[in-house]
Amino acid sequence: MLSRLVFGLGLLSATALVHPALAADSRTLQIFVSKDTQSLTLYDGTEVVATSKVSTGKPGHSTPSGIFSVIEKQKYHESNIYSAAPMPFMQRLTWSGIALHESNSVPRYPASHGCVRMPAAFAKQLYKMTTMGVPVVITDAELTPEPIDHPMLFRPDVPEPPLLSDASLRPAIGQAPVQVAMNDVALPSPDTPAATGPTNDTPIRILITRRSLRAEVIDLQTYLNELGFAAGEPDGFLGSATLQAISDFKLKYPVEPTAEKSPMSDALIRAVYAAAGKGTPPNGIILIRQGFEPVLEAPISIENPGLALGTHFFFVHNVDFETGSADWMGATLPNTLSHATMTRLGISSLESSIISGTPIANALSRIDIPEETRRKIDAMLTTGSTLTISDTGLGTETGEGTDFITLTKG
Repeated sequence: MLSRLVFGLGLLSATALVHPALAADSRTLQIFVSKDTQSLTLYDGTEVVATSKVSTGKPGHSTPSGIFSVIEKQKYHESNIYSAAPMPFMQRLTWSGIALHESNSVPRYPASHGCVRMPAAFAKQLYKMTTMGVPVVITDAELTPEPIDHPMLFRPDVPEPPLLSDASLRPAIGQAPVQVAMNDVALPSPDTPAATGPTNDTPIRILITRRSLRAEVIDLQTYLNELGFAAGEPDGFLGSATLQAISDFKLKYPVEPTAEKSPMSDALIRAVYAAAGKGTPPNGIILIRQGFEPVLEAPISIENPGLALGTHFFFVHNVDFETGSADWMGATLPNTLSHATMTRLGISSLESSIISGTPIANALSRIDIPEETRRKIDAMLTTGSTLTISDTGLGTETGEGTDFITLTKG
């Protein structure tokens, strides 16, 4: 309880520290940085356990806003951009040079070259508490995550009930089904361990976003090849072979006339999907990373794609594998899209869904995830997992050795 009480003392000073024993449960830690208030708030699940003043980037060297995670830690680091400037207790957020670190100059107004400066004592204590992958959310206005309960959010797998007689046991790979030859239900032994969750308990990072043009082209090439039109290797590029395959397809299959000038019209995509027996073309995608590595990618559907989804961040802090319950927290990040971005993404309106009313519920209710994909993700879910919803796809900072990085202001 002492660590919780210390936060109250922070009202009397610029920094409130917590006891480093919390590091043992660092998977529940979430860091929120406000550029407006020049402050950092550390959450352990639902509880605020530490706060500190900070100094973010000054004009001309602004700190990007968005959703990040700690991708590297060094007790002593020297800047490779700014004359080997010392950056003790550095926790890197991007490979392009944004980090949390100690500084002897934290005036509580923007003063850095883009990093988030912290007072020495706090930076050292925070460094002890965090592990790689701890999420960091940076925004202009201060954000407070709130409990979110929605049927679209993921829940852990619940252990299957005992099998009845004449049922088939699920076989292992390569084995035939095994018939249950009994009249009574087989009760588990008292020594049988309870469900403990996924084998790999590293928290997963989930991103739900719109499908990229490259993904759409790859599918188009794949299905054109399946239909006998030589579109070339599915590489996501509209090369000469793909363009010829599109022309040949149009000679054989009817395609609705459209005003779109691009050879990749929505009408063409629908026609190719229909001819290949693939149903309705997906307009969204869900991606999973675990330990900074991609592990799953699957199509999803987004209702009313002309309306922006907005940018939302969620984390789960209490996963119960026996009851199948999970407690999610969430927050909406302001993210005004440019006209060019809206045109590229096919978004006609930002109103109602992300500005007024209940933006998180509105976004979640428009997302349809195939049941098979949902089961795979439910089986991977563990405490500390996160979910990001964004219109703008993979952030440019996302790459090898990172979680998903979503920029909202750059």
